[in-house]
Amino acid sequence: MHEVSIAQSLLEIAINNCKNNGFSRIGNIKVLIGKASGVMPDALFFAFDGLKADTIASEATLEIEEVPVSGFCNLCNKDFTTDEKFILACPHCDGLSYTLNSGRELNITEMEVF
Repeated sequence: MHEVSIAQSLLEIAINNCKNNGFSRIGNIKVLIGKASGVMPDALFFAFDGLKADTIASEATLEIEEVPVSGFCNLCNKDFTTDEKFILACPHCDGLSYTLNSGRELNITEMEVF
């Protein structure tokens, strides 16, 4: 369950940024997670809630926005977007030559601090 180490890293980044900017409490952390990132949101919520105790993020909520997988097919020259976690071929032409543009993200986008 690598979500524990991801939650730990998210908390460390958030806490360090909060303290370095003169704040003492975190209220909310918003994260973008791509559907093809391999991160399970439910497991990340669970790990985050377990790790935040006794930190300045003890009352923080984690907000996750999932990003669909999108890309461009080099064979049919079309953009595509899908809710699938894994893309093995272009959804338009079944071509195997494509570039993923989104879906692998794992970024903190916003924090509410006090």
